[in-house]
Amino acid sequence: MNTIEIAGRYSALANDSCCLSCGGAVDKSEAKLNEVCIDLGSGRGTDVLRLAEEVGEDGFVYGIDVTEEMIRKATATASKMGVENVRFILADLEQIPLDNEIAHLVISNCTLNHVGNKTKVWAEIYRLLKNGGRFVISDIYSNEPVPEEYANDPIAVAECWAGSITKSEYIDIIKTSGFKGFQILEESQPYPKGKIEVSSFTITAIKDEYSCC
Repeated sequence: MNTIEIAGRYSALANDSCCLSCGGAVDKSEAKLNEVCIDLGSGRGTDVLRLAEEVGEDGFVYGIDVTEEMIRKATATASKMGVENVRFILADLEQIPLDNEIAHLVISNCTLNHVGNKTKVWAEIYRLLKNGGRFVISDIYSNEPVPEEYANDPIAVAECWAGSITKSEYIDIIKTSGFKGFQILEESQPYPKGKIEVSSFTITAIKDEYSCC
């Protein structure tokens, strides 16, 4: 599924009450005063606004999303609440228009499984983080390759698992992007989806260009 197709399916949820979450990346992110943070797949902006409060007036939070509807909704909410240390950007997660090493923290909640080229997204996460910066990502992985029949199934897409990959693939991509290790903060037991089982997990790692493996 390409970015346009994902945006089309996802945009209908901008004003819907359904839950798109698979984990609590923001709950485990421990954002600090004055930090610069990025939320990939920021949706209606709930996590961005929470981070904006945690980092304070001298910090800043970027929300990145692929749908105009979500960006408009999030921007309007921030304006209504008088939150000024945020910016919502319409962008493909595979090519984010922000400078290298801009962020102390990158979070994402059940979004990366939607992206077609996950290697590019993880390369972007590594690029955007300062040395010593960290990511906290909640996502879904599958216990075996997802059958092709679910790739364009609107229910499977809305449930955030149709684009998932196996845990071993996921780990390989993280390592390839440059991170030398990571920690699993939370992981569910497998649960059935379609003809397979999937699990959700929240993972973190620090970007350290100078440490050995």
